[in-house]
Amino acid sequence: MQLQNHLIFKPPFLLFCFLIYIGCAKAQVSIPPKPDGFWYHNRAPNPDSVVIEAFFDPVCPDSRDSWKPLKEAIQNYGSSIALVVHTFPLPYHDNAFLASRALHIVDKLNVSVTYHLLEAFFGQQEKFYGRATSNLTRAFVQEEIAKFVVDTVGRSYSPEIFGGFRDVNSDHATRISFKYGGLRGVYATPTFFVNGFPLPDAGSALDYNGWLRILDPLVNKQGSH
Repeated sequence: MQLQNHLIFKPPFLLFCFLIYIGCAKAQVSIPPKPDGFWYHNRAPNPDSVVIEAFFDPVCPDSRDSWKPLKEAIQNYGSSIALVVHTFPLPYHDNAFLASRALHIVDKLNVSVTYHLLEAFFGQQEKFYGRATSNLTRAFVQEEIAKFVVDTVGRSYSPEIFGGFRDVNSDHATRISFKYGGLRGVYATPTFFVNGFPLPDAGSALDYNGWLRILDPLVNKQGSH
């Protein structure tokens, strides 16, 4: 009976998804003034760099778990690797958009502290899980996130950070990041691309040895040129 129901309802569901996809594809996406993403150590790639793109949700446990081994791998290879992180707030993580917006606000103020804030979110995610904020208003949660950001990056930035949440530009930048992920086919976090090609198992953390298996051959090919 379950199999019959599955066969009956699957085609309409697929058709529904396809129609949504076509509608989204035809929708006009405004071109941002600069490419999306936060470059690690503010280091854009040189022509020979292996480029890793990571789509992270700041309050996603799998994104958090994937960060340490990725960071260690990048430190191992140095300037041979360039990393750019894109925010991709998952809709079922209640405060993901606000946390992602905070990263865009801070990156505009001082690119040198963007990853410090990302690591702070990863370290204290539980504060911003849905179950921890389910009885709070969105405005209150936004205020608490702004305070968290100020405590993390420095009180001298307080006016700009609180003002950033009232600025439509930070909202727009966060939406652009999400749309960019959608255009790239991202549906889970973390999702990784290496030199433009997606790695399998989106939504799962990759350990340090896994990164070495992927990156060693690419870095060695660089050295042989």
